[in-house]
Amino acid sequence: MYAAHFGLAREPFSLAPDPHFLFMSERHREALAHLLYGVRGGGGFVLLTGEIGAGKTTIARGFLEQLPAGCVVAYVFNPQLSGLELLQTLLGEFGLPPLQGPERDSLKAHIDALNRFLLEVHAQGRQALVVIDEAQALRRSLLEQLRLLTNLETAERKLLQIVLIGQPELRERIAGLEQLAQRVVARYHLGALTSDETAHYVEHRLGVAGLQGPLPFDRPALKALHERTGGVPRRINLLADRALLGAYSQGQRQVSAALVQRAAAEVFDSPARPPAGRGGRRLVLALLGTALVGLVAAGWWLQQPRAPQAVAAVAAVQAPAAVAVSPAPVASASTPDKLPAAVVDDPAALRALAQADEAQAWRELALHWNVAIGEGDPCVAARQAALVCFRSASGGLGLLRSLSRPVLLVLRAADGSRSHVLLVALDDEAATLQSGRQRLRLALPALAGAWRGEFATFWRSPPGWEPGPAGQLAARRWAEPQLAAALPAQQGQGFAEQVAAFQLLQGLPVDGQAGPLTLMQLSRVAGVPEPRLAAAAAEGG
Repeated sequence: MYAAHFGLAREPFSLAPDPHFLFMSERHREALAHLLYGVRGGGGFVLLTGEIGAGKTTIARGFLEQLPAGCVVAYVFNPQLSGLELLQTLLGEFGLPPLQGPERDSLKAHIDALNRFLLEVHAQGRQALVVIDEAQALRRSLLEQLRLLTNLETAERKLLQIVLIGQPELRERIAGLEQLAQRVVARYHLGALTSDETAHYVEHRLGVAGLQGPLPFDRPALKALHERTGGVPRRINLLADRALLGAYSQGQRQVSAALVQRAAAEVFDSPARPPAGRGGRRLVLALLGTALVGLVAAGWWLQQPRAPQAVAAVAAVQAPAAVAVSPAPVASASTPDKLPAAVVDDPAALRALAQADEAQAWRELALHWNVAIGEGDPCVAARQAALVCFRSASGGLGLLRSLSRPVLLVLRAADGSRSHVLLVALDDEAATLQSGRQRLRLALPALAGAWRGEFATFWRSPPGWEPGPAGQLAARRWAEPQLAAALPAQQGQGFAEQVAAFQLLQGLPVDGQAGPLTLMQLSRVAGVPEPRLAAAAAEGG
């Protein structure tokens, strides 16, 4: 109901486990990596546990979307079954017809049918996988039956891999079954999000939902959101959704901490902090009124005229005096040596700082690599120093954090004109941006409201690399030992599979190709000397 009010294309905080909204915190990446490595381990159990609402099911569905080719999957979402019902469910999930006649009620007949199917899958070079959600509900007898199913094997390998996903008590139950516990090849417990991760989570989901303007939650609201939810994603979704609905019902574009507290009192049936008083009652009435209007005349308000958004006169805005800079340290006297301490909230300050001359922006970026570029095409000149230009039209703060290298942010005005600013530092509160000798420390919500994800940077090519097939061979020769050092040993894993595993671990798009983003991250993991983003909070004083 509130989506259009905030400029969203879809609901950002639905409780449905949609993999498109998967938020890759460090722990989420580790959880996915454990699932992936466990599946490639060749048999046994993989265990993923976490608190209620921590995002286990969403991770599982994202995992299923990124399984290696050749996996055949049976997904069990209701494990409260008898032994026979479990086998019938597995055969049905694997696409086998139900047994008929006397065999219909025979455990042995079902196990024999499953074994024949698994042998066929193995003969085809494929792998069978069973994923059981809410596995803490499995009875002890079913856990034992699953253990016996992992005995199905050939002389070379186990025929069945089982992934158990459940609440923390599942760990205790597994620990009490020694023979099963010994067959767990990978395990991971998914904890709640930190305060910073909660803010990034909210920003991520709103971005996926199509947010183009400023973040509707200010910093105090995000802090209150974390405090009232404990960093549990499902609770964050519930509270953020209700808070946005409350802001919409009151005609507000921003969610305040007070509104989050009042919404929490409604969602979690607990007193708001501070007590809501009349404001809380007004919110309840507003929400009820909004729901009633939605039921009676859903969609009517979408047809009503909207007040025009205020447009900042960027040309008239000057960079604040607080961001004045001093002489610089590295590579060039044009690079300031100290990060500004003050955080600015106004996106117009970013536009005032940015410069239209793209070639000059590339030259400033090259100075961070200790490379001086003269006139002419900067990307052609940089190739003499083994630097390659990389451009992306769809990035985000999560990717920039992961790359951790200075980048050019590309800003587009309403008339289509472009300007550029250099990102030199990033922390959980603000981004430090540079143009010439000026620097600006801009709050992340303000940056999200002005930058649409387009960026560019340099990456150092491996020896012998050049565009085309020959370059791919050179990249592979360089990348293979780096991957071997970065990943746990996996027998029978090809180069593409290793690349895909590394991409998944790093939160990169998974395609199995050693492209520029993957090579950048391999360089970072291998410790190749390259410029890195500074931590603004650490250097700001």
